[in-house]
Amino acid sequence: MGSIVKEQISSDRIERADVSVIVPCYRCIDTIRRAVDSILAQTALPQEIVLIDDFSDDGDLTINELKRLQQASVTVPIKLLCLLENGGPGSARNAGWEIASQPYLAFLDADDSWHPKKLALQFQWMLEHPGVVMSGHATLKRGLTDPIPDLVSTLTAGPVNSYRLLFKNYFPTRSVMLKRELPYRFVPGKRYAEDLLLWLTIALNGNSLWHLNLPLAYSYKEEFGDGGLTGDLWKAERGVQDTYFRLRNDKKISLGLYFLASIFSLFKYARRWLISKWRLV
Repeated sequence: MGSIVKEQISSDRIERADVSVIVPCYRCIDTIRRAVDSILAQTALPQEIVLIDDFSDDGDLTINELKRLQQASVTVPIKLLCLLENGGPGSARNAGWEIASQPYLAFLDADDSWHPKKLALQFQWMLEHPGVVMSGHATLKRGLTDPIPDLVSTLTAGPVNSYRLLFKNYFPTRSVMLKRELPYRFVPGKRYAEDLLLWLTIALNGNSLWHLNLPLAYSYKEEFGDGGLTGDLWKAERGVQDTYFRLRNDKKISLGLYFLASIFSLFKYARRWLISKWRLV
């Protein structure tokens, strides 16, 4: 990470954020209401929410819940898109990207949630830094009954070097806001590390990515080895290795950097495997 910049950002400057919130949905009837409620609780509401059902095979349970949420929302219009085949979260986000109407996009997964000031703070920061095409922020693991944590720190931000991003993903998808006009997309059908590949593609094409320190989003499970797409550690690692291979094949990184990043990632995989086994003891 580059130099850190401390800033005082007021979340009271805007009432609406010119943001489309994109939420891929797959068999998420137990969590999607929490995710949408956290969007509707924003101090600066988005202009629209885009829910994409990724061909959930649960007998219309997810689709019916999405329709109920769409009909119940009175403060923010909800677009509902139902895909005809399952393509994974990246393909679903691409589909939402195509029908989004706002100049900025924010991503939220159906099993995560946001702090109420997330959009106000991040969107205001993006407006004040028009040269930045993408930003992300810290996130926390939160218990189901835990209260929303207070924001006790001053907002700081720093640029993320594309080569450091090869070794650590600073941008959980639930934290990302980017400009809709970007020409890049998630690789269709890629189900693991599809987000890291997109962030690296954006960065390695000379764009500015920044990380904000405040924890403005929450997950409700461990970072790895705890169900969902993060549950199968080897498939997740193969996704990371595929990301590096694609970047090397496109000549975005050198051969030496490719091998270095690949080996480092395998060491991280081994560490995560050991931690996951320790949890089961």
